[in-house]
Amino acid sequence: MSLATDLMNMALILAFVVVSVAQAMSMVRLIIGPSTGDRILALDTMVVNAIGLIVLLGIAQGVRVYFEASMIIAMLGFVSTVAYARFVLRGDIIE
Repeated sequence: MSLATDLMNMALILAFVVVSVAQAMSMVRLIIGPSTGDRILALDTMVVNAIGLIVLLGIAQGVRVYFEASMIIAMLGFVSTVAYARFVLRGDIIE
């Protein structure tokens, strides 16, 4: 194996570890978050971390389908975060 391949594999492993730790920290904030706003931000951060993990998996396996799946999850995550925040603030989602 070449130096570039070894460096890429080490970078992917490090990125998986860092994003996984960030996901675990978001889960902790979701559980112990003192306010509803903290929990909403933790859920949004978990969506972003999940997207990062899916993209890293796509890079590691060399499959393009993961990138398309991450775009769909990003759209759903954005809409669900906005809907949940709106529900908490106003009590309804659709006016």
